Amino acid sequence: MFAALQALRQHLTHAQGVLVTVQQVQGSGPREEGAWMAVFADTTINTLGGGHLEYQAIAEARALLSRQASPALADAPSAAPHHADEALVLRYPLGPALGQCCGGVVHLRYDPIGPADLQDLLQRLRPQVQPLALFGGGHVGHALIELLARLPFDVAWFDSREGIFPQVLPMNVQAEHSHPVHAAVQHLPAGSAVLIMSFSHAEDLDIVAACLKRIRLQDDLPFVGLIGSKTKWATFRHRLEARGFTAAELDRITCPIGVAGIPGKAPEVVAIAVAAQLLQISP
Repeated sequence: MFAALQALRQHLTHAQGVLVTVQQVQGSGPREEGAWMAVFADTTINTLGGGHLEYQAIAEARALLSRQASPALADAPSAAPHHADEALVLRYPLGPALGQCCGGVVHLRYDPIGPADLQDLLQRLRPQVQPLALFGGGHVGHALIELLARLPFDVAWFDSREGIFPQVLPMNVQAEHSHPVHAAVQHLPAGSAVLIMSFSHAEDLDIVAACLKRIRLQDDLPFVGLIGSKTKWATFRHRLEARGFTAAELDRITCPIGVAGIPGKAPEVVAIAVAAQLLQISP
């Protein structure tokens, strides 16, 4: 999602294109209303779901680009168009004609776009996001950031060490050096999901404790996940009980993290399992 917006920003600064948007879906369709794809002469960004519908949409968008570039073709007819707010809208039955078995009808809107439209588009196409705090810039943290760049999360990324974060970050990620790192918990936006995977078990414990204190006072962190084994969590529970936290409070912590049934402990595998879990709990 955000990776697509970043690509759109790069291409639209120097090229004309066509924004194709799913305006309406009747019955079953490959994507939901509001899904979009940007078509340029030499590339496409994002997807309407693939298949023949997308193939037809790309062809129509490039034909529109050609008509704009060639005034003599400006009055060339398109297949059954009508206009809404000066944009071309086409109706596509998803059946034998397109060779897709979704069975519904999709209406696609075609809007010519150029560099002057960039800021408005970035604002309009920005998805609704879940705030997420990621504590830890290790291997799994870096693998997660690559995935989260494509998902609807607004990420605050924390580490106590210098030189951990890459120089170039996805547009939905802000990195912050914080020492002590658990001090950042009190400043998180309400409704933040939290992932804890620092380089140090001592730091992990302090971050979990800070999250539990905030939950006790404000109850506005819907998900707090800690990387580690069941043995690690058993040890943490004892230490947190000694700090005065109740069993009910400790049950608010998820450890281990990640959806069940995905084998392997490579950073990329763990990141996929954790990202899937985040999507399950995201509002």
